[in-house]
Amino acid sequence: MSLHTPDKILEISIKNGIKKTSYPLLTTLILGFQAGAFIALGFLLYIRITAPLSEGLSGLSSLLGAAVFPIGLILTLIAGGELLTGNMMVVPLARLANKIKTKQILQNWLLITISNFVGAIFVAYFFGHIVGLTETGAYLESTIHIAEHKLDATFIQAFVSGIGCNWLVAAAVWLSYGSEDMMGKIAGIWFPTMAFVAIGFQHVVANMFVIPAAIFAGYFSWWEYLVNFIPVFLGNATGGAIFIGMAYWFAYKKNDYSVIEGTKQSGQLKKQIGL
Repeated sequence: MSLHTPDKILEISIKNGIKKTSYPLLTTLILGFQAGAFIALGFLLYIRITAPLSEGLSGLSSLLGAAVFPIGLILTLIAGGELLTGNMMVVPLARLANKIKTKQILQNWLLITISNFVGAIFVAYFFGHIVGLTETGAYLESTIHIAEHKLDATFIQAFVSGIGCNWLVAAAVWLSYGSEDMMGKIAGIWFPTMAFVAIGFQHVVANMFVIPAAIFAGYFSWWEYLVNFIPVFLGNATGGAIFIGMAYWFAYKKNDYSVIEGTKQSGQLKKQIGL
């Protein structure tokens, strides 16, 4: 079957959450690095395509940029990678199913945060700074403008924006688990990811690229980045764990349990009355 129902996707997500906490340390770090780099490359492609366009084409520019950005998540989910925002959905689901312990969530998120950051910083420094792909002409202006917009957000704005982002990104991961063929997975990933980028929500791993890229160019500070990182991280965690993971857990798994229990009780009652 090429398309899974939501309750089946829930089972797949739980299994993936268990698997993600069971990888050897080196595997986790390598896959985390890959995912961070893939998302950064998607953002770099966004900048390279949108920056040369005139201000009069700002609407089209946003649409074009949003249309190419999903390559990062596509590479992560199909080629292989461990992305923090995706893990913020599936790993808590494994905990809700009592398949892992809470400390495993924290350990996984810590390792993936570090390895995603290293991957994103690698792209920002070597491709953005050394090669100069984010530090010349319109590309520099675009990088600074994007980073400044993210840093100007208040704590609550960054937090709520983070919720919106991972509500959509975790939905993209959820949809990718619903298909068995590559084109189905790409379609499932593409549209929710494109939506979050076009809207302008904040993604903690994408920010690991664009804000440091601006810092390497001589703008802003690491302290300003940290002040942004905290609310976006918390918002992404809320969007993934609660608005997708927990929502679908209670929508499907709890109902399954109630149906099962109701069936058992009905069967017991029929035995008692001799039916």
